[in-house]
Amino acid sequence: MDVRIRQAVPDDYRALCELFDEVDAFHREQLPHIFRHPDGPVREPEYYRGLLADEKVGLFVAEAEGALVGFLHAIIRDAPAIPVCVPRRYAVIDSTGVKSSFRRHGIGRKLMDRLQEWAVRKGATAIELNVYECNETAIAFYRRQGYDTISRRMSRALR
Repeated sequence: MDVRIRQAVPDDYRALCELFDEVDAFHREQLPHIFRHPDGPVREPEYYRGLLADEKVGLFVAEAEGALVGFLHAIIRDAPAIPVCVPRRYAVIDSTGVKSSFRRHGIGRKLMDRLQEWAVRKGATAIELNVYECNETAIAFYRRQGYDTISRRMSRALR
């Protein structure tokens, strides 16, 4: 399968919203106390334009068979300027997804490779991400890509 990875452009908005919604649907189903279906677009056009305009944001798309079939959204961050933190720049994966019918074809790996190239050019020394414990498929994917757990975010509901 021929797959092309590129930076997202304004005309990708509608197709990307479909991909965002597929990822969001998983999270809504697994974590309904955190995620809900929006009344309007899954991402507002202004929000999308802001991502494209921000030099610290990488929004990459995967094209195959004439359609967008995957995406990866990452942000460059700098460690806080406090004495306890080692000064460093790193990339954080905000969200990523591959259309269900195109999974297991190396598209996620290609998106991750493109992210790594971009992050290095931006001066990052690491890539970090958060993943929900219920997303065992994503956890396994990230482990295959060489990611290790360095922290755990925990929650307790209050009544």
